[in-house]
Amino acid sequence: MTFSAVDVITAKREGAELSDEQITWVLDAYQRGEVADEQMSALLMAIFFCGMQSRELRTWTDRMIASGETLDLRGLSRPSVDKHSTGGVGDKISLILAPLVAACGACVPQLSGRGLGHTGGTLDKLDSIPGWRAALSNDEMRAQLESVGAVICAAGAGLAPVDRRLYALRDVTGTVESIPLISSSIMSKKIAEGTQALVLDVKVGRGAFIKTIERARELASTMVTLGEDHGVSTVAQLTAMDQPLGRAVGNALEVIESLEVLRGGGPIDVRELTLALASTMLDLVGIDVDPREKLDDGSAYDVYRSMIMAQGGDPDAVLVPARVHEVVTADTSGYVTSVDALCVGIAAWRLGAGRARKEDPVSAGAGVMCLVREGDRIAIGEPLFELYADDGEHLARGRETIRDAVAIGEEQPEAATILLEKITR
Repeated sequence: MTFSAVDVITAKREGAELSDEQITWVLDAYQRGEVADEQMSALLMAIFFCGMQSRELRTWTDRMIASGETLDLRGLSRPSVDKHSTGGVGDKISLILAPLVAACGACVPQLSGRGLGHTGGTLDKLDSIPGWRAALSNDEMRAQLESVGAVICAAGAGLAPVDRRLYALRDVTGTVESIPLISSSIMSKKIAEGTQALVLDVKVGRGAFIKTIERARELASTMVTLGEDHGVSTVAQLTAMDQPLGRAVGNALEVIESLEVLRGGGPIDVRELTLALASTMLDLVGIDVDPREKLDDGSAYDVYRSMIMAQGGDPDAVLVPARVHEVVTADTSGYVTSVDALCVGIAAWRLGAGRARKEDPVSAGAGVMCLVREGDRIAIGEPLFELYADDGEHLARGRETIRDAVAIGEEQPEAATILLEKITR
């Protein structure tokens, strides 16, 4: 059945529910080039304002999955479970979590992306390891899951390819924040990946693109429903992203900190979130193992080394920060009442750790070390941040932004919690 793109746009603009046939036609026609970018942009804006009902969203997601290939992870000797984060500042959890859950007996097919703006990308972090490669074939991915138990790599171009085009349009049309469009984008790729179970780490707060707990709940619930409707056991964990996660924000800096955690140390908040997500992942696939033991006895670190070597990387390479270095100190005394994750993330980006456009290069060694946390007592002249950049120009850009990242007051704030809520169907 053939429809008119204008009729579909108009129907959604007026708040109507699109039929399954309309959704199927418009996405298939867009993939074939019969619906123009400007027409799809108009439809995305209509969806942004009018939303989608559950049936519409399920069909929309189905067609995105059907636009490409799906991976078949059946036949692996271990159950498969993945994690997806909606993105934050200093979020290096995947680097620790994938080998940890694999050490506990599952296989983890972690398809990751690159950073854009103030949020870092897992692949950019791992790119700082000499020799490591992100691009694997489906056969290489399956073989590594069987032999090592964990893989962190780029999603292949064949997975939900229409999503790539839609995401590019959303990025330039101001429709990125639409919950139906976010949900279908994330879940179409995760469902096509073929994993049996999925844990969603939905960030909320100053450093996340979802700022309120109410919208975070809505997004989490929508994605959990999509996963369950497609046969993927799905749970979401809402986590705080008001201050950076851990101390390191940058690429090599975050790998270094991840290794500290894999060796039994590292920041308490990174360790706490990693163990919480690992426990949920293992519960979903019925594995009764305490991830804390596998983190503390070195098993997770051993899997990490094997994972890096399997993808051509040198796990023993010495990673160093960028050569231009500056310490930012406090200009008043008191308690740290706020460490603004968004400001820190933007500072790291301007130091060279992030990109404004997908084609921009990133610096492996640039970034920020956060030396204080909310609630710390600080005196005039004590260090707040260490900045790293490849040159003085980038350092100056980062310095300008970091000035607004810390608030100091007379009263100590209440201790913040990182684990907010768990969302199930």
